[in-house]
Amino acid sequence: MDGSRGAALRRARSAALVGLAAVSAACSGAGGGGNGEDADRAARPPGSHSWTGRPCALLRGASPADGFALGTATDSASPGAREDIGEDGARARYRRTGCLADLRGPDGSSWKLTTTASVYEGARAARQAYRAREDLDQAHGRGPEKVHADAYAIPADDRGRPGRTLLLRNGDLVLTVSAYAPYGSTARDVRRGLEQIVEGAAHRTERGLRASGSPAP
Repeated sequence: MDGSRGAALRRARSAALVGLAAVSAACSGAGGGGNGEDADRAARPPGSHSWTGRPCALLRGASPADGFALGTATDSASPGAREDIGEDGARARYRRTGCLADLRGPDGSSWKLTTTASVYEGARAARQAYRAREDLDQAHGRGPEKVHADAYAIPADDRGRPGRTLLLRNGDLVLTVSAYAPYGSTARDVRRGLEQIVEGAAHRTERGLRASGSPAP
């Protein structure tokens, strides 16, 4: 009898730990790589960031997720400053850079990845732009699914390809990363892969754009 009771308690404790781990993973940050390390998935300290004309280079050298390989990639970089309406009609200035890339899945399937990074003239302007986008997504019923205080995710779709978009703000940076699974995939089956891709790409892009002298994670 005592042995049965002890075994039941051990099973209950194990189930509770598994549940706690799942909740912790769901609530962790957007900065993680494909290996799912908790330190990488947490929100990074605020920092200042620099524009680059080669944003795709930030994604090379490491897989965005376990088993995925980066293929053809195209830079989309605009060095000229743009204007964005801020509070009270003020026009904040920012520069944008991004990457469109093909990914090869572990089974040889074709995935897609896009990044868009807007580097603002200051953290306040970036925060306002991020909040405006979050409010717009909420108004259109697209979520959001909070990742941490300054990052959230929403479902995405590209002509029938299920996807996931991650938006985050860090200091003067507003970063959008989207990934799309192969045609014919179901959102439920590819959710984990999409999560790993957007988190890994966001981590590498933010780290690559971080200006020297900014606080290290």
